[in-house]
Amino acid sequence: MLGIIIQARVGSTRLPAKVLKLILGKTAIERQIERVKRIKTKGKIILAIPENKQDDILEKIGKKAGVLVFRGSENDVLDRFYQAAKKFHLKHIVRLTGDCPLIDWQVCQRLINFYLKNHFDYVSNVRPPTFPDGLDVEVFSFQALEKCWQNAKLKSQREHVTLYIGQNINLFKVANIVRKGKDLSALRFTLDEPKDLIFIRKIYRALYKKKKFFVLDDILKLLKEKPQWLKINQNIKRNEGLLKSLREDNIILES
Repeated sequence: MLGIIIQARVGSTRLPAKVLKLILGKTAIERQIERVKRIKTKGKIILAIPENKQDDILEKIGKKAGVLVFRGSENDVLDRFYQAAKKFHLKHIVRLTGDCPLIDWQVCQRLINFYLKNHFDYVSNVRPPTFPDGLDVEVFSFQALEKCWQNAKLKSQREHVTLYIGQNINLFKVANIVRKGKDLSALRFTLDEPKDLIFIRKIYRALYKKKKFFVLDDILKLLKEKPQWLKINQNIKRNEGLLKSLREDNIILES
């Protein structure tokens, strides 16, 4: 059984309650779930959220959207994923983060199909990235997830689900899907800062009524017409949350 696990929480620092920000009348997480549902798979879609009371709203949103909800540790996200995968008997896991309301279901489909047709432990489009930040997809086996869960010790490795794989590539059979054409990894489509929300709302307002489930090519065509929009959030570093966790680990190790 394949499962798509979307990790989300209300508690966020750079843009508080970012998953609840409205985009054309619906929350960002609802917009993301809409797009994920376009992926053609017989698997389950699971919203994995913390057990905190403030995250009760996400459970209601998930159930209303027709997806399964799993609740677990807030900070040990690796354990949250592992326990969710165990509960729903998943053999294969697609990992998405809940800050991607522009996620491209076609890109997700491409990675899932590649993973299922081949025999890799882990397939992603982020090692290294060639797609815009916010279109990140990872697909991996339960065995790979379990190996991470058993061996990851650092706080950063528990918070960032697949970091252990990236730091121990020799222990896994991995593949990376590269975008055909220009490297777009410098573009920022994720939702993590107030400027990101401004950018994403502009994209939705311009495209949603014409094509509800617009994809990357539609956004790129729009940005050719509106190149000034790229300046809204392009000064923000990619993976700032991960970099912060790694810095904190170094401080602990050195103390």
